[in-house]
Amino acid sequence: MVDMARRSSRAGVAAMAIVGMAALTACGSDSSAQEGEGGVTTLTMTVWGGDTDKKAYQERVDMLEAAHPEIKIDLQLIPGDQYEQKVQTMIAGGDGPDIMQVAEGVNVYSSKGQILPLDEYIASSGLDLEERFGPVGDLYSYEDQVYAIPDRSGAMVVYYNKDLFDAAGLEYPNADWTWEDAQAAMEELTIPGEQWGYGGAGWWAQWWSFAYQNGGQIIDDSGKPTANSPEVVEALQWANDLTHRHHVVPTAAEYADMGPDMGGDPAFAAQKVAMNTTGFWAIGGLLEADFNWDIAPMWRGEEQAVTAFGSGLAISRDSDHPEEAFTAIDYLTDAEAQQVIIDTAQDVPANLEVQQSDAFLAPEWAPEGLNMGAFGESSSFIFRAPFIPQWNEMHAAFDDNLGTFWNEGGDAKTQLDAIQTQLESVIR
Repeated sequence: MVDMARRSSRAGVAAMAIVGMAALTACGSDSSAQEGEGGVTTLTMTVWGGDTDKKAYQERVDMLEAAHPEIKIDLQLIPGDQYEQKVQTMIAGGDGPDIMQVAEGVNVYSSKGQILPLDEYIASSGLDLEERFGPVGDLYSYEDQVYAIPDRSGAMVVYYNKDLFDAAGLEYPNADWTWEDAQAAMEELTIPGEQWGYGGAGWWAQWWSFAYQNGGQIIDDSGKPTANSPEVVEALQWANDLTHRHHVVPTAAEYADMGPDMGGDPAFAAQKVAMNTTGFWAIGGLLEADFNWDIAPMWRGEEQAVTAFGSGLAISRDSDHPEEAFTAIDYLTDAEAQQVIIDTAQDVPANLEVQQSDAFLAPEWAPEGLNMGAFGESSSFIFRAPFIPQWNEMHAAFDDNLGTFWNEGGDAKTQLDAIQTQLESVIR
């Protein structure tokens, strides 16, 4: 799922995604729901994103207001790098939004009682989370209660340069590939100092996929850290060795030589790397590409597992009209409103009906033959990431210990032992 960590990842996606963002309406205004003339209730809704997000959310809000004239939405777009701080400040001041976008940090809010459990509203509305959203239906849960309704959800996929694969006489990536298959292709596609087989896995969403493919977990099912288990150690070492031992991934210095703010996404677009693992958002930067490319499900390890990106819609504890807020969320996540997510090329809609529709599988804006079905095929591989209340502290532990490791290489067990110690201190 998409979180604030994604926006600062080594993949370089987040930094580009939030450039030029501006608030649609100023934060800090009175954000509690107001009942105005004619029985119309105004709800404040906070989201993060850029111009595409602004357009998509506003279109959906317009549809909601037309279908429910008793509800009006004051939509506030907040830059992604400021979102958590802004919303936390609003809630701390008793002025939290009625509806708020959340992602992997959802339980930072729920564990503090800052957002409302939605189970009663779900039951009374008759909403079937599994039917509407499949395996991600109850993803935003904490202590057996649901705190957000899925809105956007797409797995990480493999982007690959078909021209480079064809020139090397290689078969295209697919879900049946193993680590060995993927590495063999990376080696065939690498031309030292000129072209690399893979964009790298230094971002948590990438190497965590390898860890779970190898039977590992970052936090086990009982809530205990297991970051230094043999399975996780092996996966992290393999990911790092692709750069520093096998040289099929650019080093940090080689990325820097390509230009400023260079990472997997822009390097793939520049045809410097033949494969890249990332999310839906990279499609937008490739629509005008002058080479043939496609997407495929992630390869597998001992088992199939892949990170998913997305977000949900939650109700702040400060909302004076939670029933109206849930009515709005229910509408925004139903098929008609979710169609807009496709039409604007914003993201993968969480709604399965829309995700499986012809409109998504063959959108007008996509290059002919683009395998949009890769997202649906990947849905059964998605692992359930640990959305713990200490999500931010957990990632700080990774950042504290893995920077030099990714830049210069090293021993994965040494780094993960240090991380394990920090996580045991943070997670009691």
